[in-house]
Amino acid sequence: MEGNVETQYIAASEKLAIRRSGADDLAFVVRAEREDENRPFIAPWERERHAAAQNDSDAMHLLIEDPEANPVGFAIVYGLLNPNRSIELRRLVITAKGRGYGKEALRMLQVFAFGRLRAHRLWLDVKESNERAKRLYESLGFQHEGKLRECIRTAAGYESLLVMSMLAHEYARDNEVAP
Repeated sequence: MEGNVETQYIAASEKLAIRRSGADDLAFVVRAEREDENRPFIAPWERERHAAAQNDSDAMHLLIEDPEANPVGFAIVYGLLNPNRSIELRRLVITAKGRGYGKEALRMLQVFAFGRLRAHRLWLDVKESNERAKRLYESLGFQHEGKLRECIRTAAGYESLLVMSMLAHEYARDNEVAP
């Protein structure tokens, strides 16, 4: 595909495959962020910011596909160069809701972060009002670290972010793998 990096899957299961995104994927990514079901929970980026993330050596901009290679979401991971091995899941957006794709993608990203990237810590922030995402993160072992109170300005006022994380030894314990 013109403008795309060579297809290289970082993770795959019966349900999903995750690969680095390319320039050809950005139209889907930008649309996904602006969908009515996703927009309240993220601050959409412009196409150029996504392109910059694709080329950032500290980041991985990832596309999530179903078994037929149809895009069903994307993720952005930062901290690849972090000397403390603290990896941030900056964004996880799923367009095909209610099919378990979010949970499966997050499981796969945990395996990738703690396995291939050898992360000590995987962390994220989530809007306090995003109950669905909070339940997902909690169900996969993420712990609440704190709250960034009213740190995001919206048309309706201000919103808070919750910081959640998982440590390598917690992941190993919960998934019966060696740390």
